[in-house]
Amino acid sequence: MSSTGRQEEAFTVGELLALAAEAAGGRHHLVAVQLPVSLVMMAPIVQAPNGRGPLPAAAGAGLRVMASAPLHGGELPGMVDQDLADLIRPGLTPAQACVLAVASCQGVTDVLLAASGAPHWSQTAEAVAQPSLTAAKLREITGVLAAP
Repeated sequence: MSSTGRQEEAFTVGELLALAAEAAGGRHHLVAVQLPVSLVMMAPIVQAPNGRGPLPAAAGAGLRVMASAPLHGGELPGMVDQDLADLIRPGLTPAQACVLAVASCQGVTDVLLAASGAPHWSQTAEAVAQPSLTAAKLREITGVLAAP
């Protein structure tokens, strides 16, 4: 599932499954989709608690969902201040808070992340080991970010 296609609503998960079945000549073997999910690309985060969008659709179809670009190409930690990180989960760094927000989204099964070294991997592991954020907390976070 390309980010451009998803952003432009060029297709739904159902349409993607139909295309996969058509390409396979009947029964498809699609097991996962990948799409950007972050506090910048937050439409999936906003839609999921309401049962809308690609995350619950993919989960409902039994697909794994690989959330890519959780740190928006490495830019997001510099855009998130400690106050926002503490709103997400006190004690986490901005990068950890951003990863936890993505990992907490209903339907996300995997978070794809590049790290420059072992310390970054350790910090990421600490973030995803945290208890998931609730849907109400995710709504609060996205509401703060969407406010003018």
